Amino acid sequence: MHLAPVLIQPMAADDVAAAVAEAVVGAPTNAVVEVGGPEQFRLDELGRSVLAAQQDPRSVVADPGARYFGATLGERSLVPADGARIAGTRLDDWRTRASRGE
Repeated sequence: MHLAPVLIQPMAADDVAAAVAEAVVGAPTNAVVEVGGPEQFRLDELGRSVLAAQQDPRSVVADPGARYFGATLGERSLVPADGARIAGTRLDDWRTRASRGE
């Protein structure tokens, strides 16, 4: 699998839901509210980690030309800008809870 070696800041679904709920009941901002998880990873490295955790034998190739849903990515295309609301759930914590079925 070819993945671009760009930064990504994944966010747990529970944290996304909480951020959406907060935005819905909060005062209007008349702006985009950016959110992200607490950690940044390189997309290709995260792909390798996910495949390894699932014992999937496929390999990941760091490909700067790989597209993401058809888009060419810059180094920071998939991370929120400064001032974003950053959630608290770290990837390892999410994986632990997910493995226990929580």
